Amino acid sequence: MRLLIGTLAFINMNLVFAGQSFAGVAEALIPHRAVYDLELQDASERSGIESMYGRMVYEFNGSACSGYTVGFRFVTQLDTGGAVRLTDQQTTTYENLEEGTFRFLTKSYVNEKLDVEVRGSAKAESDGTAVDLTTPKRAQLTLDHAQFPTAQMISLIEKAKNGERFFQSHLYDGSEEGSKVMLTTSVVGSPKIAGDEENELAATGDFAEMPTWPVTIAYFDETKNEDGTPVYRISFELYENGITRDLIMDYGEFALKGTLASLETFEGEGC
Repeated sequence: MRLLIGTLAFINMNLVFAGQSFAGVAEALIPHRAVYDLELQDASERSGIESMYGRMVYEFNGSACSGYTVGFRFVTQLDTGGAVRLTDQQTTTYENLEEGTFRFLTKSYVNEKLDVEVRGSAKAESDGTAVDLTTPKRAQLTLDHAQFPTAQMISLIEKAKNGERFFQSHLYDGSEEGSKVMLTTSVVGSPKIAGDEENELAATGDFAEMPTWPVTIAYFDETKNEDGTPVYRISFELYENGITRDLIMDYGEFALKGTLASLETFEGEGC
């Protein structure tokens, strides 16, 4: 899934030693494969979208000591009335909490033709986030201090457990062609247990009676000082084990709803 960063000492402890700082939370994360059905929730006239639907698959595996891998695929078909566009984004990442490193590969296809490929790696350094891009072009960048995705998820769960309801963080996840750090603002509601009427309970299986936190995260591009609105925001129900359901992805001109269709859990590697 994307705390204003404090002192340098906090950065190093939070990223490089995340496996030690949040050992309890990290151990609770469950390797799993979740499939979400996507449908258009809302679209403005300006968007030109008449219909949109698709599917998202998210696979999370690994452990705090061996590192975490994520496989992500996001497929949508968009109809503007005059044309139909099929998009397919495929991302694989590896994140090592103890070493503060992150590797990523994203391939984006439009109508089954490769449109963009982004490949690179990043490391938490004393002066920022060191990024080494190899595709689409070779580049070495030093960006602002940031968390990587799994470290941010662990921080989010830890803060939610401690009753913190609003906080900010900087995130580097390799998006935007790997060249930007995003500012995120997170709002966490009080934990709750789903009612019998919620339609995703069958998919959550053994976790149906576990409480979730309602979470909304807004993503900002600080290089663009326009009207202060986020590039996009995502809302979801978050379990303590890292599984999410009831997704809303709001891109401004349109919003997609993601409903958990199936969930498979795996045995963890352990440490």
